[in-house]
Amino acid sequence: MARKEGPAGRPGPTPAMTRTLFEKHLTELRHEILDLGSRTEQAIRRAMESLQRRDLALARQVVEGDYEINRRRFAIEDHAVNLIATQQPLASDLRTIIAVIHIATEIERIADHAEGIARISLMLGEQSLPPLGRLNEMANLGIDMMHRSITAFIERDVDLAHAVCAQDDELDALYDANYAEVIGRMLMEPGMAKILTYQLWTAHNLERIGDRATNICERVVYLVTGRMEEENVSRY
Repeated sequence: MARKEGPAGRPGPTPAMTRTLFEKHLTELRHEILDLGSRTEQAIRRAMESLQRRDLALARQVVEGDYEINRRRFAIEDHAVNLIATQQPLASDLRTIIAVIHIATEIERIADHAEGIARISLMLGEQSLPPLGRLNEMANLGIDMMHRSITAFIERDVDLAHAVCAQDDELDALYDANYAEVIGRMLMEPGMAKILTYQLWTAHNLERIGDRATNICERVVYLVTGRMEEENVSRY
């Protein structure tokens, strides 16, 4: 079969060439998701460090850095939409692109929770929170869930996606334990109520990271199977 001619009689791209270009764009999108996830993980770690060390300069860096994370999320969305408009992807490829858009949004919202923790640190000023034991556990578990959810997307691993969703019960249990401890201390030490309220707000931000990671995993299941299923529904 003769190749189609392009402008000025030159041969046009073959289907294989078009597919290779499309795969290159999909690879770029995956790398952009990995970069967004890495920046967001760093934001969570820095926000928690600012809270623990009372490092207000670091907290401000997290707040200011959220603009760049937002910008990169929108750049991923633009890249994905342009790919849909110009490449006419098949159904399975379209699911990948749609998954990328949703996952980028979830990661950016996780970064918003990191920013929220940094703002709590700024509101505390020079005051210190009580020991952050459970909050650090929650942060580490939330980061692990987010990291593994992105890995599940890159590797199209449904089993890993289900495993990450199951971890959300652990995060919820830590949230419940922190809540009970904080409320009990409020009753014993009413003068600590304001500072302890900040601890509750921090825990809420960390608990939501797990919910966002679960949402990413739901997209992984949809990407691989074509079925949208709600996983491990949060009680919060």
